Amino acid sequence: MPRGHPGHFYLFLCTMNTDLFSFVRLQTFTEAVFLKMGCSPSHAKMATEALLAADLRGIDSHGVARLSGYVRLWEAGRINASPSIRIVHETPSTAVLDGDSGLGLVVAQEAMDIAIKKARDVGTGWVSVQNSNHFGIAGYYAMMALQHDMIGMAMTNASPLVAPTFSSDKMLGTNPIAVAAPAGEQPAFVADLATTTAANGKLEILQRKNLDTPSGWVQDKEGLASTDAHILKKGGALLPLGSDREHGSHKGYALGAIVDVFSALLSGANYAPWVPPFPVYVPMPSRQPGKGIGHFLGALRIDAFRPANEFKRSMDDWIGGFRGAASIEGQQKVIVPGDPEREAQQHRMKQGIPLESSVVKDLQQVADQFSLTL
Repeated sequence: MPRGHPGHFYLFLCTMNTDLFSFVRLQTFTEAVFLKMGCSPSHAKMATEALLAADLRGIDSHGVARLSGYVRLWEAGRINASPSIRIVHETPSTAVLDGDSGLGLVVAQEAMDIAIKKARDVGTGWVSVQNSNHFGIAGYYAMMALQHDMIGMAMTNASPLVAPTFSSDKMLGTNPIAVAAPAGEQPAFVADLATTTAANGKLEILQRKNLDTPSGWVQDKEGLASTDAHILKKGGALLPLGSDREHGSHKGYALGAIVDVFSALLSGANYAPWVPPFPVYVPMPSRQPGKGIGHFLGALRIDAFRPANEFKRSMDDWIGGFRGAASIEGQQKVIVPGDPEREAQQHRMKQGIPLESSVVKDLQQVADQFSLTL
């Protein structure tokens, strides 16, 4: 296994048996697919930018590899390509947004725009979303706040794949949390993480490679440790961040639960095991206590707390301290959250985005379906 930061293993898997595609080529194709689905030109552009942000940043499981999944959700009537997105409740600093079953890639951007506007007006803005769909990577929406000298936050609940500590039942999604904070001379701080030991996307990559998982990622249907990458299809579950009780899984479980509370219980979306699954072949839950999938997005204007330039100078000093921290012998230097993704984006914009052969085959089927050229 390659050494270095934790993402190296994932990036290593993602670049095995791959073809390179330019960003512009994938952008043109993806936007055309969303237009064929019935999205408006503005929504198709928004969805494409959010989706390809994942590929550029090295989070391949949430980029164009998901495109055919969105098409299938649309075919099944679970995605509304021309939604009427509306605020159903608000105060000067908060809002609840109904996504009208739209693409989460679009709905979440609309929600973050509202949060940013409210933060500009009153210092902070918080938007909880109901009736949406899978929104890709959380980091994209948190980073929308950076250009406004704001700290951005984004989270979403997701398909129930995760067993809470001491359980064999799947009760939560991978429920990611992202926070982005601007700096001055240093690149922005961007933390984007699932509340599980490993995101489901990493599991899917291992499945395509027919490889086992590292220990601590999954358990079988009886709650016993497993390294079978296909275990979810056999009744197993992903494990919360920390893997087991002795290694702090109760903390990962708590973080995932917090995301559910903010994303769904505040907005009126579905929660816990009743969140609609992303794969169309997985039956919908028999009970729907809310509407669709839920998100939570926030923006904090830095100068509502202290002058933005002072804050960014402090961020530079803070980040510089971590970069200068002593590294363990034989290991690379200490990284700051956002470094691997930023480096991947710089590389991939120049060299191209690697797509696995199975993903290319999947995209070609989408191209044939809509009479497009990949």
